[in-house]
Amino acid sequence: MTKILEVEGLKKAFGKVQALKGVNFTVDAGEVVGFIGPNGAGKSTTVRTLLGIIKGDEGHARIFGKDVWKDSFEIHKRISYVPGEVALWGGLTGGEIIDLFMKLHGGGNQKKREELIKRFELDPKKKAKSYSKGNRQKVGLISALSVDSDLYIFDEPTSGLDPLMEAIFQDEISKIKEEGKSILLSSHILSEVERLADKVVIIRQGEIVESGTLDELRHLTRSTVTMAAEGNLHEMADVNGVHDFKLKDNQAIFFADNQHLSDILAKASTLGVLKFEAVPPTLEDLFMRHYEG
Repeated sequence: MTKILEVEGLKKAFGKVQALKGVNFTVDAGEVVGFIGPNGAGKSTTVRTLLGIIKGDEGHARIFGKDVWKDSFEIHKRISYVPGEVALWGGLTGGEIIDLFMKLHGGGNQKKREELIKRFELDPKKKAKSYSKGNRQKVGLISALSVDSDLYIFDEPTSGLDPLMEAIFQDEISKIKEEGKSILLSSHILSEVERLADKVVIIRQGEIVESGTLDELRHLTRSTVTMAAEGNLHEMADVNGVHDFKLKDNQAIFFADNQHLSDILAKASTLGVLKFEAVPPTLEDLFMRHYEG
């Protein structure tokens, strides 16, 4: 698998504050990576370093095999970027700004531009100074999605958008993913990341605390089991791997360690199972595992 983006041992300090403490992760060709963490965790510092806006103190960051600081001009020819706060020229219309961004990138797809303007319900004839935050985000998204890039970097891209527009964004991301493009998606909307990402990278206090596919990460935490049976459900409480056992409405509800599911199923089968539902943890569960403290 070709590595489009590589971050290795990346460190960055602002005075006495160590913002990044040896960050490591990769984005492969055709892969969507969800980059998540709360405010102040180091997401935006990482993204700004990748864009060549700031220089890392230690470690390496490469895009297309090129150094993000030394070769930023060449790298920017092949990437699209949308921040969480899109700043625009107030005296220009939305349409003029989209055209300018597309021209700066080297062209773009006019048909795609028109289609996106219609889908995102943007009035391109209005001056940017009259736009709401959501409409400013739409200008950034339309500009980024109207050009052909090999890597798309989104840092809280749907900030200010209503749920309908968020759904349209997710649909557009699915399309460019199908085209084999690579995407780094930093978002606070965990359901968005869960739907779109092939791999998730969780950052906390400047360090990567988890990284992998959702299926891989789900092995690290417990499934929620709801069970009904003809026999005595209380017998399930002592099975290895069962936690926080409760009875409610003649049903047993408990957490199950995934590595012990075979033992749990074996015991359940002796009780005459009427219902057995095991729900894997959501991305939110995985995220909160690191931040509940």
